Amino acid sequence: MSFKIKSRIWVEKNNTIFLGEGRIKLLKAIDQTGSLSKAAKSLKMSYNKAWKLIDSVNKNADNPIVLKNIGGKNGGGTILTPYGKELIVAFEKINKNCWNYLDKQIDKYLK
Repeated sequence: MSFKIKSRIWVEKNNTIFLGEGRIKLLKAIDQTGSLSKAAKSLKMSYNKAWKLIDSVNKNADNPIVLKNIGGKNGGGTILTPYGKELIVAFEKINKNCWNYLDKQIDKYLK
């Protein structure tokens, strides 16, 4: 029998959730779809909830993470900034390192 530790991590700034698994999924969906509404739909999330999450992330970030393009001939859209893409990579590395550490702990103490 093998044991597994389950855990979720998130990053806080000023006692507010800045990044977590759900926000990262939303940012990745925005990057893939180029649209906040399409990203929300793909995650079965209301547009209002998605907008609030992205607004919170942008307000707490040192630099913009997503930029909204207002309608027009080809319609609007939402794009992920290079800083936003860097944050995704950083969060995923931190998360992976956390899981690797926890796996080592379980092997160390519950063999």
